[in-house]
Amino acid sequence: MLAKSQGRWWLYAILSVCLVAVAAPFVWMVLGSFKSEGELRKAPPTWWPETASLDNYTQLFSRLDFGTYFTNSIVVAVVVTAGNLLFCSMLGYALAMLEFPGKRALFVVVMATLMIPGVVTFVPLFVLVANAGLIDSLPGLILPFLVSPFGVFLMRQFILGLPRDLLDAGRVDGAGELRIFARIILPLCGPALATLGILTFLGSWNNFLWPLVVAQTEDTYTLPVALALYSKGQNSTNYGLLLAGATVVLLPVLAVFLAFQRRVIEGIATTGIK
Repeated sequence: MLAKSQGRWWLYAILSVCLVAVAAPFVWMVLGSFKSEGELRKAPPTWWPETASLDNYTQLFSRLDFGTYFTNSIVVAVVVTAGNLLFCSMLGYALAMLEFPGKRALFVVVMATLMIPGVVTFVPLFVLVANAGLIDSLPGLILPFLVSPFGVFLMRQFILGLPRDLLDAGRVDGAGELRIFARIILPLCGPALATLGILTFLGSWNNFLWPLVVAQTEDTYTLPVALALYSKGQNSTNYGLLLAGATVVLLPVLAVFLAFQRRVIEGIATTGIK
């Protein structure tokens, strides 16, 4: 009993150290957003602000066209997330429950695509978007990411664990595949959809390289791109403005995660279990 208690003590100690290591950068970011530029560059650095100030946030909202950038980020992230939830679940359902020629080959293609780094397809994808005339437009930021191989794989693995008897019962009642998918499959995929949704929203909201290349005017900038461009002066970076902007960018993601964390954990725990 004593040995078991000691083992748990060490486990709690290790987990506490890991928690501090993960949380410390975020706490530093939030506290740093209330510091002056001089204090941020001070050596040795201070942990708590000597004189807390909202100047960085005031400058953030006055210097940037925050409403436009925030709206662009929201539109791109929401549409990309909705597209992944719909199309990935549809393809996952087809690969898990339907029989058609080339099914295995299609799944192999999905898995192969999953293993290809995004940087490899970046240039060909940009050429396709440019040839389609979608450079410097919101559709150009959205369309290439409406479906992800990871999302297809995640939904397929979850749907494989659902009982086929439900599908047979629906077919006996005369329901078509689209109705079975919408009325039977989707309501049972809540945990997987929540997991895919929050991961997709997080990736789209924080995406920087693609919007940096495709969005070429201020009207199509997203928040990460705008912060990176406007936090730099002629000779140095305005770290206070950058930290304040990073804190604001983090808030929607944090709100989404807190709202769906239970479903996310449930989805991660049950995906692939039959």
